[in-house]
Amino acid sequence: MRLVRLLRMLYVQVVLAMVLGMAVGHFLPQAGTLLKPLSDGFVGLVRMMITPIVFCTIVSGITSLASGKAIGRTIVQALALFYLLTAAALALGLISAFVLRPGEGMHIDAGHLDVSVLAQYAKDPHPRGVVAFALSLIPETVLGAFDKGEVLPVLLLSLLFGFSLNCHPKVGKPVLALIDGIAQTLFRILAMIMRLAPLGAFGAMAFTVGRFGIRSVGSLGMLMVSFYVACALFIALILAPLARLHGFALWRLLRYMREELLIVLATSSTEPVLPRLIAKLEALGCDKGVVGLVLPAGYSFNLDGTAIYLTLASMFIAQACDVPLSAPQIATMLAVMLLTSKGAAGVSGSGLVALVATLTVIPDLPVAGVALLVGIDRFMSEARALTSVISNACAVIFVSMWEGSCDRTRLAWMLGAGAPGGAEGAEEPVQNAPRR
Repeated sequence: MRLVRLLRMLYVQVVLAMVLGMAVGHFLPQAGTLLKPLSDGFVGLVRMMITPIVFCTIVSGITSLASGKAIGRTIVQALALFYLLTAAALALGLISAFVLRPGEGMHIDAGHLDVSVLAQYAKDPHPRGVVAFALSLIPETVLGAFDKGEVLPVLLLSLLFGFSLNCHPKVGKPVLALIDGIAQTLFRILAMIMRLAPLGAFGAMAFTVGRFGIRSVGSLGMLMVSFYVACALFIALILAPLARLHGFALWRLLRYMREELLIVLATSSTEPVLPRLIAKLEALGCDKGVVGLVLPAGYSFNLDGTAIYLTLASMFIAQACDVPLSAPQIATMLAVMLLTSKGAAGVSGSGLVALVATLTVIPDLPVAGVALLVGIDRFMSEARALTSVISNACAVIFVSMWEGSCDRTRLAWMLGAGAPGGAEGAEEPVQNAPRR
């Protein structure tokens, strides 16, 4: 009976599906590569739900905050926190590169590398410059904000919509009731889609192992180890102490989010868990307005896993191609990365796109060196996505506490500090989220 109950848990199903997918990819690699549509289909279904859920959540959240001053303060605090965390991630990646030196001794001639594999990453989808980036946030039409599935244009539209409802509360009351009803319906649809998560995880792992295999790691294994170590250190040395300073244990939050983390690990993408994270963070006691503003913004402005990857990969290329970098050159590189690490989508391959965009403005480093990383990028994107999603969840809780909009008693209970049955017993209320 206990075994049956265990098998009904989503995270157990995802783990079993990942193990089965790895086995199929290893023993039947050709069959494994054909299973990628299972993962693509699952991610596509969830991505379809992201923009309408984000819109409804932010609009509802803004009307709950009511004060425009509170909204502005929340946004400023969130952006300040994002840049501080990004700076810490960049510094940690740089330190790891100097200490572990993953590219040392490879002596690669960049002129002999096959740059044709970079064609799909060389086209930078993000406009360069602050002004061009700001203008790209404005959709061509209201419905166009939802067309491409990008979060930031929807965030802008949601802010305008929410402010408008606040200015005319009587007129906006039935509109807000309709939006809340749509949000509840969307979350129910999402719950049905999430039942397919094990299938998506199975297809993703079967494809990854079948397509790349362990042999693709080869001599680049030291870079992978260095990157995973750097991500673990960021979580342990930056996020964990900050969480403790704010009165909760990070490992309890990770346990509470284990289903979402497993889905991120399997799909190498943070996007599939965004709607579910919104619900879970609200269930923790964080104000829905803060969650609605901070979490979607964090998906574009707080990609700490990508920040670590950018510094570590850039220094790896410099070491592997025997390109010495001076202190001013490294400082310039870090300044550029503060911009190129923002706005990248939380999907597999976005790290390479951001890396190419970075190296194109740093003439001392050969862009061709990125070709070294293409074969193992899929194995590194998992750590990028996991680090970023953990950082964003922590950021939401931190900002909620700074705003006095976090129910600390409920947070402690939900994370298992005082709840009977620990984190397992605390997950049930998420089914009815958002509730605040």
